[in-house]
This record gives sequence, structure tokens and C-alpha cells, in this order.
Amino acid sequence: MGELFGIGQSQANEWIHTLLPILKPALDDLGYEPERDPQQFRKSEQGQKDAADSIIDGTERRRQRPKDAKKQALYYSGKKKIHSEKNVVIATVKKKRVSYLSQTYPGKTHDKKVAETENIAYPEHLTLLKDTGFQGYEPKVYKTVQPKKSPARKS
Repeated sequence: MGELFGIGQSQANEWIHTLLPILKPALDDLGYEPERDPQQFRKSEQGQKDAADSIIDGTERRRQRPKDAKKQALYYSGKKKIHSEKNVVIATVKKKRVSYLSQTYPGKTHDKKVAETENIAYPEHLTLLKDTGFQGYEPKVYKTVQPKKSPARKS
């Protein structure tokens, strides 16, 4: 962050801790803070016009390698080849608004497992686009869409 704004790391850290308590309520007042409670997601999206088509995906963030061997195994993501933490995000297609952000899980946890553990209450009118990381995940929504693998070309 410091490099982005042309300031030192310690000064960037100070600004983050100063501004974050102001930013969160401001985003909430404007309706831009994502829902964090999976049981409240249906209610929070009911009046949103851009929520008809949404995308669900998992996202990983690099984290420091834990010293404990058990934690190392838990946080090691074989997919990314790093130690990481994971969240599932639901965003609207039209406005690209992040409407839901799951709790944080160890990087080894599969996207589908996170979504199932969260037990998200979806609005029934929602069309949910998902990638192959959610294969077999069929929540009660209007429709789920997952891309099909294209057939192999014949030489």
C-alpha cells in the first residue's frame, strides 16, 4: 500500500488503522459493505435490482507460513502452491458489487466445502454463475449456471 501512495510501509499501516474504522461504517451506510452473515444474505439482497445474476467464486490470499507443522499442512494450498487463507465471494454481474463475503478459512479448504459450511440463504430469484470449483453445489436458487468443458479436438 505504501508503494501505491508513495509513502513508507509504517506510515501506510498507520493510515490503514486510522481510516478503516471510518471506511467500514461509510460503506455500510452507502449499502456497499458485503453481507457477512449467511442467514441474512437472502434478506439483504431482496430489494437489490442488480442481484438477479450473481457470480460465486473462491478467493485466496497469501499468508505467512505457520511455524507449527499441522497448521502448515492446513494452510497450504496445493492449487496455488502457497500458504493462504480463503473466502467465498458472491458478486453481482451488472454492477460488480460484492454482495456476500464468507468467513475466512484455511487455504486447503475447497471452495465448495466453504460454501456448504457457510449454509448461505440465497434469494430464490437468483441466477448463480459458478466455476468448476463448485461442481455439485446446487443451492435453492432460480437457476445455477456452470460452464461445460469443451470437447477435445480431433487431430
